[in-house]
Amino acid sequence: MRVLLLGADGFIGRRVTDRLLVDQELQVTVLGRRDSADIRFDLTTGSPGALARFLDAVAPQVVINCAGATYGSSRTLIRANTLAVATVCEAIRRSREPARLVHVGSAAEYGPVPGGVPVSEGAEPRPVGPYGVSKLAGTELVLASGLDAAVLRVFDVVGPGAPTASLFGRLAEGLRRALEREESQVRMPDLSGYRDFVDVRDVARAIQAAAVSAATGVINIGSGHAVRAREAAQLLVRASGFEGAIVEENRPVLLPAQAGGPVEHVDRPADRHVDRHAGQHGGPYHRPAEARPAEGRGPAGEPVPWRQADVRTARDRLGWRTQVPLEESLGDVWLETACRV
Repeated sequence: MRVLLLGADGFIGRRVTDRLLVDQELQVTVLGRRDSADIRFDLTTGSPGALARFLDAVAPQVVINCAGATYGSSRTLIRANTLAVATVCEAIRRSREPARLVHVGSAAEYGPVPGGVPVSEGAEPRPVGPYGVSKLAGTELVLASGLDAAVLRVFDVVGPGAPTASLFGRLAEGLRRALEREESQVRMPDLSGYRDFVDVRDVARAIQAAAVSAATGVINIGSGHAVRAREAAQLLVRASGFEGAIVEENRPVLLPAQAGGPVEHVDRPADRHVDRHAGQHGGPYHRPAEARPAEGRGPAGEPVPWRQADVRTARDRLGWRTQVPLEESLGDVWLETACRV
């Protein structure tokens, strides 16, 4: 199978590249802005006609779009997450043999959702910021394109390679500096929100599964569990050996091993049907708890205090479940950060 990969240099794209290149059944071509790409092309400025000519030359059976922007101005986000998607869809339509499209969306498209229950693909999207709005616009373009297409709506991605601007990339970098400088505090934004954390390597597996499947429409990609960001942060702090304090919005929270017990896994009656594949999530940090999401803003100031995926569609249509436990994922974040020169 011939695959054209867009966005191979990003956090998710790098892991997708790793998986695809070792699959002997796939012939992978990378298109992007960097010199390392097989085809140099900028999706934010290039025309659909020019991209269509590249498609005709490569003749991919599947196009995987991991390209996009998470941070930046509204204009940057719209160009990367909406305009670029329009270019991709139009180019595929114009090509001689239109390829299947697998597009990476975001849980930020949902916006605020009811606390304590998983959000399904049928929920009404209500994004609250430029990023979520731009990603939703991209998803709507894909769904309205008439193409053979699937949109993987990915929840909160963690794991090695996490950008320093991300929540745990920032925490890992702060812990490294604090240990090097023998500082006693690391400052972080609000960690009260609940999130559905999924390892980037599991996301890459989901994208590969979608590429070779016939599934269409929106598919949630998450662990199916909500974990409080503050509790997840404990795992990273423990991995680092830091014994100081995490200062969270003027509230010091001690997060060494003695400061807390296992991470809180919320398994409310309303969501117990979502995923009983417990082995993939096993570990000392998962325990049932009747807890409600905190009021106010979630991690990094995002006004969404609760986020948990209903992952039944991914399980049923892609045969996909997560494999990397959160503790291992955050441990690998620290290992990579600590080894960085």
